[in-house]
Amino acid sequence: MRAREVVFCDGVRTPFGKSGPKGIYAETRADDLIVRVIRELLRRNPNLPKERVGEVAIAATTQIGDQGLTIGRAAAVLSGLPKSVPGYSIDRMCAGAMTAVTTVAGSVALGSVDVAVAGGVEHMGRHPMGEGVDPNPRFISEGLVDESALFMGMTAENLHDRFPEITKERADAYAAASQAKVAAAYEAGKIQPDLVPMAIRTKELGWSWATRDEPPRPGTTVETLASLKTPFRPHGRVTAGNSSGINDGATGCIIAAEEVAAELGLSAKMRLVDFSFAGVEPEVMGIGPVPATEKLLARRSLTVDDIGLFEINEAFAVQVLAFLDHFKIDAADPRVNPWGGAIAIGHPLASSGVRLMTQLAAEFAEHPEVRYGLTTMCIGMGMGGSVLWENTAWEGAK
Repeated sequence: MRAREVVFCDGVRTPFGKSGPKGIYAETRADDLIVRVIRELLRRNPNLPKERVGEVAIAATTQIGDQGLTIGRAAAVLSGLPKSVPGYSIDRMCAGAMTAVTTVAGSVALGSVDVAVAGGVEHMGRHPMGEGVDPNPRFISEGLVDESALFMGMTAENLHDRFPEITKERADAYAAASQAKVAAAYEAGKIQPDLVPMAIRTKELGWSWATRDEPPRPGTTVETLASLKTPFRPHGRVTAGNSSGINDGATGCIIAAEEVAAELGLSAKMRLVDFSFAGVEPEVMGIGPVPATEKLLARRSLTVDDIGLFEINEAFAVQVLAFLDHFKIDAADPRVNPWGGAIAIGHPLASSGVRLMTQLAAEFAEHPEVRYGLTTMCIGMGMGGSVLWENTAWEGAK
């Protein structure tokens, strides 16, 4: 039996919010965020019979409370899919949604599933990262990892140590550019089409709608960023301004066999070519995208020059710059995060992977001259993940 081609048909997400009592989703349940996303996918794709969805895979890093109860299955039932549609949960920290996509893609390629919904949700206001976690003391007592490996901000400082040429000034400049690119993308109406408005409620204002990402700070300057505190180390280089925030939000997408998408009249925005995950020293987890991408490109006999668009999750500016420096790509290269990234938009952990994919799919539509694009991200506890996509609108195929 031959493996089937797998395509990304459509992706949507809620606007991302700031976590905490003043954030837009402070009184909104996590499972309601992902249910809203699934319902919107079904609404936007009326040609997809609900019973043809063969699997729902939803990621969450903290799988307790309203992110527990096997949220993939719970969200499937709550969203109105037939109870015959199974579902499951995934946890690979920041790469949860990315792993949800690659996992269901394997089932689609093998033919056990024709169409799947994959995504992620993270309500870091309700469930702070690491809530309820009890790390085995052997990690530290036996020297398996340095204590800093358990704190993501400290791993970013470690990455600055390893690559001293990546200065705080460079990190701040990258962060300011990300804010500017997101502001420009919003002004041009590029981000809004894939946002699903979310009903929200606050004690002060009552009911309203969330229609835009809450975290962006338009007008951010390098001078403003230079004055911010370095909470992870005295006189450090990592700040709230050159890092992604603590955020809430959900993402989802439809993954299908290319032949099934054609049969049902679903769009096929991009084709999954291959993917790779790699482990690195947990103390410098931000370097993870480098070996993951190297493995992927080598297996496909490609180089970074073959990649026309990069969507790199901006957990920390230093992590993106380490990736770019390794592959000798300029930080201002127009292929890199052309509409900005997580430093401005936010990074609700397990949901971010599908945000990268949805954004890449929209960028592909604008660039038929581009054949390949890459979505890549670092992952807590020392990993990296990369997914290679082919533009189905690539003019070279015509």
